[in-house]
Amino acid sequence: MQSCTIETPLGHAKIIGDANGISKVSIGDTTEELSEFIPEDLLDCVTQLKAYFRDELQDFDLKLNPVGTDFQKKVWQYLQQIPFGKTCSYLELSKKIGDPKAIRAVANANGKNPLWVIIPCHRVIGSDGSLTGYAGGLHRKQWLINHESEHKQQTLF
Repeated sequence: MQSCTIETPLGHAKIIGDANGISKVSIGDTTEELSEFIPEDLLDCVTQLKAYFRDELQDFDLKLNPVGTDFQKKVWQYLQQIPFGKTCSYLELSKKIGDPKAIRAVANANGKNPLWVIIPCHRVIGSDGSLTGYAGGLHRKQWLINHESEHKQQTLF
């Protein structure tokens, strides 16, 4: 596995993967040193993440290789079907998966998503419209939802 760390508007993102695909993208409050060299297997991911943050990309087209259970992978596949700029609730997601009673299991799988932003778990909200749990922090979830919003808040000055 190869790795690199890049700067994003939300902090340093660490990318891990190899020729089989990207297995992990994470964000945190660490100040891990930025990579001077980007391994070739990670270059497309870096390019697409930067384009996403510049408002030049809405859909990622990457070879992914996340590690998880079959159920988690199923949830992650459904997460990728939530359109850019849209949100859905955990209940809606569990219904799409075919088990409306699996809300907690869906929420747990959502929280274990290893591919920050690329698999858009930030687009899942509470049934009442509230921002609920997010491994990267609710401030990042709000930022990402705002970033994807059709009606971005304009600054006055």
